[in-house]
Amino acid sequence: MPRLASAFILAAFTPALFAQWLDYPTANVPKTPDGKPNLTAPTPRTADGHPDFTGMWGWESFANCLGKCNDGQIGREFMNIASNLKGGPPYKPGVADLVKARTRNQVEDPNVHCMPRGAPRIWTDDYYKRIIQTPERFVILTERNIQYRQIFLDGRPLPVDPNPTWNGYSTAKWDGDTLVVQTAGFRDDLWLDANGNPLSNTGKMTERIQRPNYGTLQIEITIDDPKYYTAPWTIQMKQPLILDSELLDYYCLENEKDAAHMGK
Repeated sequence: MPRLASAFILAAFTPALFAQWLDYPTANVPKTPDGKPNLTAPTPRTADGHPDFTGMWGWESFANCLGKCNDGQIGREFMNIASNLKGGPPYKPGVADLVKARTRNQVEDPNVHCMPRGAPRIWTDDYYKRIIQTPERFVILTERNIQYRQIFLDGRPLPVDPNPTWNGYSTAKWDGDTLVVQTAGFRDDLWLDANGNPLSNTGKMTERIQRPNYGTLQIEITIDDPKYYTAPWTIQMKQPLILDSELLDYYCLENEKDAAHMGK
């Protein structure tokens, strides 16, 4: 259920508001002289000097881009992760037809069946996510289906013959103030978005994550999948920091009645 719908339901049950710690103030928020959160304040840093990505993050849309939206594609990555990519992804022959077929038949989308969406869609989901950062690993918690993703910074290599998973296997290292994440070992049937852009078990994903100021996360994603694309392709997106809130406990299959009506 979308966050907005969740809010309306919670409003009808006052005790639930307290159960989710909504409106509990985020600690150590920098303030402007008039007492408002200073989202352009300097990037917080960990004890070892790296940017601290800890916090809860949303997604960029016309509602939260501070009146600076001049790109008609903003907020559409959920529907098409390549919506801002000029010319679209470099499909191999036949892949465009596959995408068109998937677009027509949305019932095949794992999302419709409340299955995990995979690591790339965590960034484009219209659900909040919380990053927990330690020197050895990042943990990304997501509201949808109460999922998590681990990114290891302890120097381990990617597995040579991994058991394919929805989120793949992720390792990372620092390049200055940028966290560079390498992920491989995906399942062979993933959708990158609701449009049906594919990702196979030969695919690899590189993320370059930055926090240029207190209130903004920047993510650059490069998809390299020789099964479906003639060359790697890259997209960028921003995520706003969410204050004074917490993740909601949401499981897609609970009381789900929509799948039977999809694709008709």
